[in-house]
Amino acid sequence: MGSLVHVKEATVITPSDQTPSTVLSLSALDSQLFLRFTIEYLLVYSPVPDPVSLSDRLKSALSRALVPYFPFSGRVRERPAGGGGSLEVNCRGQGALFLEAVADHLTCLDFQRAPRHVTSWRKLLSLNVVDVLAGAPPLVVQLTWLRDGAAALAVGVNHCVSDGIGSAEFLTLFAELSRDSLSRTELNRKHLWDRHLLNPYPVRDSLNHPEFNRVPDLCGFVNRFNAERLVPTSVVFERQRLTQLKKLASESISKHTSFEVLSAHVWRSWARSLNLPSSQTTKLLFSINIRDRVKPSLPSGFYGNAFVVGCAQTTVKDLTEKGLSHAAMLVRQAKERVGDDHVRSVVEAVSKARACPDSVGVLILSQWSRLGLERLDFGFGKPVHVGSVCCDRYCLLLPVPEQSDAVKVMVAVPSSAVDSYENLLTCPNA
Repeated sequence: MGSLVHVKEATVITPSDQTPSTVLSLSALDSQLFLRFTIEYLLVYSPVPDPVSLSDRLKSALSRALVPYFPFSGRVRERPAGGGGSLEVNCRGQGALFLEAVADHLTCLDFQRAPRHVTSWRKLLSLNVVDVLAGAPPLVVQLTWLRDGAAALAVGVNHCVSDGIGSAEFLTLFAELSRDSLSRTELNRKHLWDRHLLNPYPVRDSLNHPEFNRVPDLCGFVNRFNAERLVPTSVVFERQRLTQLKKLASESISKHTSFEVLSAHVWRSWARSLNLPSSQTTKLLFSINIRDRVKPSLPSGFYGNAFVVGCAQTTVKDLTEKGLSHAAMLVRQAKERVGDDHVRSVVEAVSKARACPDSVGVLILSQWSRLGLERLDFGFGKPVHVGSVCCDRYCLLLPVPEQSDAVKVMVAVPSSAVDSYENLLTCPNA
């Protein structure tokens, strides 16, 4: 699709008012090696009546939003020698990038199913930032007009500057400014940097962190994902199907949340479809919000990376034979391990030892279904599709517009496993 999306205009958008000229330090969690990439949101909207007015309105709103969120118009870089690999943002009002483009063939209907290829929608965010420390703007917005008059709005956010919750709060402000309709929530919301709140300090005990531990690769796992073509998949779980999963997992004493049973089911389906050796260790890694798990809690409006990686771990044999209830219990236990001491231990590990999650036997899952992305109205209604620009090996739990209780699961799996994976995912009793 590379030649089928044409960028018509590229504009650097600077804050609409004067902002501080300063250098801001990023936290140890912000500076983690595995976060040095761009979060790429994709929102698709039904045909829009006045394209010219919309483009101007978005650029104006973005400029205004960059005043309270001025670090998004700075540039991320490594701290000078002696900084221990930590990062900082050089804030000089350099600006974010706004692109406007036209797609020759895509229509709104194309987003009702998974893309054919991992990068089919790549050009909907044409600036593909490979190195987030090489001077690129930490915020890129692209408005693409589709063939049927619909609009695709892609937003790229440097993950070092903000996590999913923080970037979603920014997008909420951006949308409300575009509508010229600030809610009471936004009028009262603070936009806090305060990265010092997650500075490392000596911990009493060094805790075990399975997410960082290396496990043997018994099957050429890493090479397989690098060599074999990955095929995007998309499956929607409505309330009825989520309830069915909860019943299947009800062998345990306590009830499980929708996240616990769905993530466990996806993990089991994925691992079983890959035909991994029974003794291979497999892990499900997922983000856990720590805003209310640290003591004291982080203040409302903190938009930095405020999550740690939860890790459910077992062998393929146990994951397969012990059933959904066992897998859901592992997910719950991974969540329950995370308290203030655990978070402080993670901060210490990533700042001193530069610990990084393992990749062998790992499925990484990110929950976007609770960020409020499906409510983002920039003045032309709510989106009809919410997802990521590219569908790859990282699994996303996504909201389904107009179905508040439903969750869409999107992930790309090796071509040799895709049929088995989709069958296992859609038939929980298999």
